[in-house]
Amino acid sequence: MQPAYRLQASTGIHRGDREYQQDQVMLMAHPYVHGCLLGVVADGMGGRSGGRKASDQVMLTARQLFERFDPRSENCVTLLESIVQDSHTVIRLTALSAEQEPHSTIAAFIMLPQGRCHWVHSGDSRIYHYAGATMMHRTKDHSYVQALVDRGEITEFEAHVHPKSNILLGCLGTEAPPPMTHHVIERMRPGDTLMACSDGIWHYYTSEELGTVLHALTPREATEFLIDKARMRARGTGDNLSLVVLKLEALEGQAGA
Repeated sequence: MQPAYRLQASTGIHRGDREYQQDQVMLMAHPYVHGCLLGVVADGMGGRSGGRKASDQVMLTARQLFERFDPRSENCVTLLESIVQDSHTVIRLTALSAEQEPHSTIAAFIMLPQGRCHWVHSGDSRIYHYAGATMMHRTKDHSYVQALVDRGEITEFEAHVHPKSNILLGCLGTEAPPPMTHHVIERMRPGDTLMACSDGIWHYYTSEELGTVLHALTPREATEFLIDKARMRARGTGDNLSLVVLKLEALEGQAGA
């Protein structure tokens, strides 16, 4: 049975005001299962080559594992956790053979043909799920300020502008095993939007603003608008920016199905 929707998607990436690009983004269709997609955002850290090597390794690992993955018989959670763990292991090995300390965040999701969606993240790259303009769920950062929010010591707004908002409690490539938080959307429906992005994007928006933009615009228009507006709001101090947007639209005659 074919799903009663069509997928629209777009990716966007920009160096921002940094000297070099350490973010990487990928949206990949499964090689033989129609309607199965993998989206990945990785924000590399560790100097010019170290951070880029780390985010490149995340993309390479994700691509290789997804190409061998059979969504009809294999477990999505196992795949996503393997992407995180295998990337972490190789990044650690890279660190041992070089003077750099490469690290990376990851935010990755798998969309299955009938609308079920799994995601995993480590660090402060985020995934948002919207129904129309209403946020249904988003990832919680593995960060110092998120821990303060969870303990009730500061508000979400205060975390957004906190001077230590860039301090992570875990990511890929550190000595400690990477934190992994998994979430599942049982069924995405027409009108739903999924966005994975690095902190170079989400830092400049409220959740409500993101919902308004993602609901009103096509994925391509939304990625261009969010990058351009974030660049303006950064006032010359912006980080690398990367995002992937996936939107479900009802097929003609299927609205309300």
